[in-house]
Amino acid sequence: MTSPLLAFFTPGPGEMMVFGLIALLLFGKRLPEVARSVGKGIVEFKKGVRGIEDELHQSTYSSSPSYSNTLTASRPTATNETAQVTAPKFEPPTSEPTQDS
Repeated sequence: MTSPLLAFFTPGPGEMMVFGLIALLLFGKRLPEVARSVGKGIVEFKKGVRGIEDELHQSTYSSSPSYSNTLTASRPTATNETAQVTAPKFEPPTSEPTQDS
């Protein structure tokens, strides 16, 4: 059951359009690159949280080996594609900034 207070602060379609417009103005042509970087960051964060949860469950239920085996067997293993995801790297600008009037 969701709280009425949480439903009150949920952005609707109008607010989402405003957020999208602001993002478009801020990032312009780089918006797809920024979205891709944010997506990769979220994936890395979820993998980190999953690892912490696994360690917590293994340490909590270490006396029951049958439970820890079923826990690790239920988690999907990382494929080569997901294992090669890296954090975005910062590339410094190659030219001096220009002043537009």
